[in-house]
Amino acid sequence: MAKYIFVGGGVMSSVGKGITTASIGKVLEAKGFNVTAMKIDPYINVDAGTMNPIEHGETFVTDDGLECDQDIGNYERFLNQDLSKDNYMTTGSVYLSVIQKERNLEFQGKCVEVVPDIPNEVIARIKRVEEKTNADFVLIEIGGTVGEYQNMLFLETARIMKLQEPKNVLFALVSYLPIPSVVGEMKTKPTQTAARMLNEAGIQPDFIIGRSNKSMDEPRKRKISIFCNLMQEDIISSPDVESIYEIPLEFEKQGLGERILEKFGTEKKSQDLNDWRELINRIKNPQGEVKIGIIGKYFETGDFNLLDSYISVIEAVKHAAWSFNLKPEITWLSSSKYEHGENLEELNQFHGIIVPGGFGTRGIEGKIKVIEYARKNNIPFLGLCLGLQLATIEYARNVCGIKDATSREFDPQGNNLVIDLMEEQRELLKNNNYGGTMRLGAWDCNIKEGTKAYEAYGKTDIKERHRHRYEVNNDYRKVLEENGLIFSGINKDKNLVEIIELKNHPFFMASQFHPELKSRPLSPHPLFKGLIKAAKK
Repeated sequence: MAKYIFVGGGVMSSVGKGITTASIGKVLEAKGFNVTAMKIDPYINVDAGTMNPIEHGETFVTDDGLECDQDIGNYERFLNQDLSKDNYMTTGSVYLSVIQKERNLEFQGKCVEVVPDIPNEVIARIKRVEEKTNADFVLIEIGGTVGEYQNMLFLETARIMKLQEPKNVLFALVSYLPIPSVVGEMKTKPTQTAARMLNEAGIQPDFIIGRSNKSMDEPRKRKISIFCNLMQEDIISSPDVESIYEIPLEFEKQGLGERILEKFGTEKKSQDLNDWRELINRIKNPQGEVKIGIIGKYFETGDFNLLDSYISVIEAVKHAAWSFNLKPEITWLSSSKYEHGENLEELNQFHGIIVPGGFGTRGIEGKIKVIEYARKNNIPFLGLCLGLQLATIEYARNVCGIKDATSREFDPQGNNLVIDLMEEQRELLKNNNYGGTMRLGAWDCNIKEGTKAYEAYGKTDIKERHRHRYEVNNDYRKVLEENGLIFSGINKDKNLVEIIELKNHPFFMASQFHPELKSRPLSPHPLFKGLIKAAKK
């Protein structure tokens, strides 16, 4: 029978529950166990596809096409697994499922209630993941923070499971320990309050993982131990680190994995974090530096920059750079500053340029100007999703002479829609059917031999993950090819462009899919490796 570890948060959000969950999973996996991880988001949204990336962060996509929270990406990267739609749920999806069952008379006329029917649905989903993956350990991250109205039902789920299987369920509280600059002392009161609120929900934490910018000292651990009713060895320090990939080693150093096995009464297996230690060694001892500029529009909110909108792109760049023993220096560039052709010369300082995905018209012309500059000045360039569409428009305008080339997304009445909708997408938009209706998940791609794409992948048949509505218009493929644009990757089933590239350029490539979603720290994505290899030169 599987063991279950719930991970909840205290004091404030964005404190690192997802990375903590992934790191606990990595520690247990390194001990020879089969581990899977799940995320429960407390939103009424059915999935993460309609959420604003500035507010919620990146929308991650699984092979089976679910639009989900970015923490699923963290789990995949740390555990080196492809997770599925079963590994993610929201309040909205749970309620929708229960309501559909009620409409189908699956409750056989009984009164359907919030408790226990909503927690029972969550438990059923957890059990389904356990059975599907044959996991020894199922880690369940509960979104939000303790005390919020939104996640009370999920805490209730943990309480009920602990009641039903007391020997198989543990709860870890990830809580923030502030160090006010005026005082200069790490304060434990917020964590004590979070633990007490968890107690009020009927749960006693088995572990408290203290997040802070410094390591927790003995006096602080002792105080939390006394006031939160835990053994001192069950209080784990999780300080800020240079790289998130160090955290499993931090946990292992403090014996977290051993304590988990001890509490569950599980026999120890072999232990091997050697590949992870080698990774950290490469991260900490680079042989050089590579400067990458990313042209985005989803990282500015008031006076603050929020980079969670592009977290998978950031990680993919790091993975590739580390594989060449390089330190990546990533600079965020707002596309709006290039709209009128100004400031482009500053791009010469970068060894490579990335134009990532996105939606809407804001900043589009600035991105097109950047792509043109990278093409003409031999700066290694990688376009992702929207980046491919804009690279195609730029080429049509400035090489093929189609000056008004555009996308239906930007100008529905345009004369030369080089980027357009597939017929089925037109029908969906006509009926305002937006949620979960894009081209999503893993699609086949056939790569032409003799191209840079083939050189990168080393094979002709691949599968990559998508999240978009608009495609290269096949009516324009002939003129684009005649003028030197290479369509090196094609989905044969629907005859859709997947990869474009240029021949006489150090590295000019773009993909309609999102390669960043499949990059892992120990196996960087081929296209990002191709970019970094060219950037290194």
